[in-house]
Amino acid sequence: MPKSLAVLLLGSGGREHALAWKLAQSPSLAKLYAAPGNPGIAEEAEIVSLDVTDHGAVVTFCKLHAIDLVVIGPEAPLVDGLADTLRRDGIAVFGPDKAPAQLEGSKGFTKDLCTKAGIPTAAYERHHDREAALAALERFVLPVVVKADGLAAGKGVVIAWSEAEATDAIEHMFGGGFGAAGAEVVIEEYLNGEEASFFALTDGETVLPFGSAQDHKRAHEGDIGPNTGGMGAYSPARVLTPQLEARVMQEIVRPTVKALADAGIPYSGVLYAGLMLTEEGPKLIEYNARFGDPEAQVLMMRYEGDLAALLLAVAERRLAGIELPPFSSDVALTVVMAAEGYPGTPQTGGAITGLAEADATGAKVFQAGTARDPDGVLIASGGRVLAVTARGASVVEAQRNAYAAIAAIDFPTGFYRRDIGWREVARELNPAG
Repeated sequence: MPKSLAVLLLGSGGREHALAWKLAQSPSLAKLYAAPGNPGIAEEAEIVSLDVTDHGAVVTFCKLHAIDLVVIGPEAPLVDGLADTLRRDGIAVFGPDKAPAQLEGSKGFTKDLCTKAGIPTAAYERHHDREAALAALERFVLPVVVKADGLAAGKGVVIAWSEAEATDAIEHMFGGGFGAAGAEVVIEEYLNGEEASFFALTDGETVLPFGSAQDHKRAHEGDIGPNTGGMGAYSPARVLTPQLEARVMQEIVRPTVKALADAGIPYSGVLYAGLMLTEEGPKLIEYNARFGDPEAQVLMMRYEGDLAALLLAVAERRLAGIELPPFSSDVALTVVMAAEGYPGTPQTGGAITGLAEADATGAKVFQAGTARDPDGVLIASGGRVLAVTARGASVVEAQRNAYAAIAAIDFPTGFYRRDIGWREVARELNPAG
């Protein structure tokens, strides 16, 4: 395909750097813009000054620069309805409208949809009232899961192992701990099993699988410590066998797409299903309305097609004529380097060097919370700062390659987990169990 597409990528995190890196390799891409971007994204795209909350400014930019496709990376602009605005102005956009984006914007919305469509998920109750929520705890067996209904940057979920923990979580959420996101609380049955993430692309009718991954949410080795947005991931999730993937498509993803279409709010974009693989089969934990972070990093390392052309096909409702997305048989593994203090108050301003040396090992360092100081030095500007990503023929090899790249990086005020992929590594080294 000749280079012809002008693409605008919105976002500034590690997910967007991974998308920018892969979009820049697309044979169909002529020009890539990004807003607000970060120093890593600036190596792949022209950074432009745009306030993504100003829908009119985004539309104006698209028209002035003949943008063929807008790719919305993070969830907040989707829940804010930016995709609706762009579509109304005839601009192709990858990402769902505001109404179907409630799959991520409201956990209660998703649970209700699952109930109506017969999609397997945990038993639940949703409450707007603190006293009603506290009373509901008596109807659940410990441990119990307490979730803020709205967007909480991946941190609004508490697995409570005691009644006191559950009570504290409810009090914290209704007390404003997560702002408006905690104005409603969802209480869920705790599911036993192993978690996995499954991704699918849909134009509102056709659905194509787009890989799987497993991540590590806890801050410290051994999967202990506070929940984070994700400290590392690997792809594929081999525990999600081809047979289980087929069940996920048939029992969870396709019924979701159909239910939203039947409701008059068709979903277009990537559907990211967080799953629990239980003894009864796969069950939906939650949906995200965009690529995961750091899951996008490992998916983009393995994807071998023209990303710009594929995402445009989604936006233009042409998926029915598209072949299955091609992925490398290699494993990809990413390790997040975070600033000390994360997921609390991160220590920003720390200098970072050695990224070119890390990339020279064959890995790729995706930047997330980074900035340039007045002297041009790369510094930490957020909680999750880098995602060091490598491939290998096995999880053991991909893990070794990622940590070899990390050894080339000097980030004194950062930290990272040294056991990313441990569960799959153990299975590889001891396949008999």
